[in-house]
Amino acid sequence: MCGDSASIGKLVAEMKASLPAEPGVDIAVFPPSVYLAQVLVGLSGSPVAVGNQNVCDQPSDGAYTGEVSASMLADVGCRYVIVGHSERRAMCGETSEQVAQKAKQALLQGLIPLVCVGETEAQRDEGATLEVISAQLKPIFSTLSAEQLRLIVVAYEPVWAIGTGKTASPDQAQEVHAFIRALFSKKDELLAKGLRILYGGSVKAANAGELFAQADIDGGLVGGASLDAQEFSAICRAAE
Repeated sequence: MCGDSASIGKLVAEMKASLPAEPGVDIAVFPPSVYLAQVLVGLSGSPVAVGNQNVCDQPSDGAYTGEVSASMLADVGCRYVIVGHSERRAMCGETSEQVAQKAKQALLQGLIPLVCVGETEAQRDEGATLEVISAQLKPIFSTLSAEQLRLIVVAYEPVWAIGTGKTASPDQAQEVHAFIRALFSKKDELLAKGLRILYGGSVKAANAGELFAQADIDGGLVGGASLDAQEFSAICRAAE
């Protein structure tokens, strides 16, 4: 929840100027929903896709005041949507079952959901990281078809490393990413190989290269660093 029309307009212009015209990676940005139209217009003609930070878990228009449906997001030109971000799980009480329904509604409207999973510091200290990740993904496996699973993106965001300045070491992150891929492999080995798993815990230009060099880290879900066009561009170049 950052920015206003002026600052977002400036960031979009700087981003267009600093990113390559034909990047070798997929790039998407997720502005607050009230600025979606502005960002979609501002990034028109660029290789940067646009997504929303959340979506309703209900299938159609109705009595869900304050919600935004997947069909609405698709209608205005979004290509992606974030579901199950740790802040929404913690502050809004979103369950993993709701997250799975949100992913399903997104897919039914042609959107690509970024399904977020991750453990708190207390859970990591208890040695429960992999158990937590497995439990968070279980409803995804039971709700989505094999064909739908091939379309999603998973983002591992250790809650203790978001906005804290802490970052999981490349080895710590790789361990969890490899575990996530192994879970998908149990469903379908080819699916697991093609799955994109992003790391989302204080990614910045200084650590992006080392993180992205890990075998099972396919990109980043960038937080605060995305509010600086030069920093974000450097992260994109590291991914390339």
